[in-house]
Amino acid sequence: MNILILGAGGREHTLAWKLNQSPKLSHLFVAPGNAGTASIATNLAIGVNDFEQIKAAVISEKIDMVIVGPEDPLVNGVHDFFLKDALLKAIPVIGPQKAAATLEGSKDFAKEFMMRHQIPTAAYQSFTSETLEAGYAFLESLQPPYVLKADGLAAGKGVVILKDLKEAKAELKDMLVGAKFGTASTTVVIEEFLDGIELSVFVLTDGKNYKVLPTAKDYKRIGEGDTGLNTGGMGAISPVPFANKEFMDKIHEKVVVPTVEGLKKDNLPYKGFIFIGLIKVDNDPKVIEYNVRLGDPETEVVIPRIKNDLVALFQAVANQTLDQINLEIDERTATTVMAVSGGYPEAYDKGKEITGFSTITEATVFHAGTALQNDKVVTSGGRVLAVTAFGKEYKEALQTSYENIAKLHFEGMYYRKDLGFDL
Repeated sequence: MNILILGAGGREHTLAWKLNQSPKLSHLFVAPGNAGTASIATNLAIGVNDFEQIKAAVISEKIDMVIVGPEDPLVNGVHDFFLKDALLKAIPVIGPQKAAATLEGSKDFAKEFMMRHQIPTAAYQSFTSETLEAGYAFLESLQPPYVLKADGLAAGKGVVILKDLKEAKAELKDMLVGAKFGTASTTVVIEEFLDGIELSVFVLTDGKNYKVLPTAKDYKRIGEGDTGLNTGGMGAISPVPFANKEFMDKIHEKVVVPTVEGLKKDNLPYKGFIFIGLIKVDNDPKVIEYNVRLGDPETEVVIPRIKNDLVALFQAVANQTLDQINLEIDERTATTVMAVSGGYPEAYDKGKEITGFSTITEATVFHAGTALQNDKVVTSGGRVLAVTAFGKEYKEALQTSYENIAKLHFEGMYYRKDLGFDL
């Protein structure tokens, strides 16, 4: 099979690395890809939302399947684009259709979906610039801290948590009236703050059947001890030690089953990954958010733990035969630590040469924000590299990840040294 992956980050490099192990794969393409994917696949200089260029590549390269990495093209309807095109409609796309992708594209839509299907989540209300005063009143009715979420896609930066009521009101006005997050904050969801520990559960569904993939926990804050600004993720651990069988049974019964059944009841065609962001509150799971694709950097710990042939798994999704697959998971713990550019998540420089790849042992380096420049690997993003390792438990795996990330170098490189501190 010829397969095309859309995307350019650590998630896409990890998927490429795993697909590359399949005897069913003939040729792998990644659009646009990065320096990591360039070593195991053919990179195509095409943007993930350039559907016409994607179509041209699919036809010219005789692509048999498309796997969509990031959320943007899904929310913009890449799957629907294929289904409506006579030349493309027979080619399977792994990723939901546009209507279902609204689960990530709109926080308000996701909240209404959860309420409709009795899926446990935080109490909330949604507001626009016209209902700003009502928003102030709702904030006054809540106990601090206050959680404000831009309704639309804001590159993982649209959630603000504030302890002060006055600051929360100012932030609400800035989001709604000042368009702080552009069109993403035309509507703002305000919800009650949930106090607990977070984890992510990943589900792969073919629209009828589903498989629950390994759990993971990522670390969003730039600073140690979970301080400072939110990032796209500074590292991840899988499985989550506190997610025992009893707790997982609750997640399955109260969240996974009603989510998959809810998609069917609402006629939201879904073939792909459902990322369920959860928080454990008093030993009960509550949903924080849905994503309609794999998380990054969670992919870098979840996918390496799957023993199955990933091409065969995706074929089963396309053919709606996922119930016939026996999912095999590596019992060991996987950890990944993310090296980021100096200054990230605010302004940072690009084009810094990265060295040390040849010294890595017992770990895998996944490229997140890299490019090739005159045969050298250089930085091209805020999050640059993810170093994944295995261990009998998370402390052992982390030790190997940390030993190896210390061998890599680029100017301004930073990584958190305290992952797993809260486990």
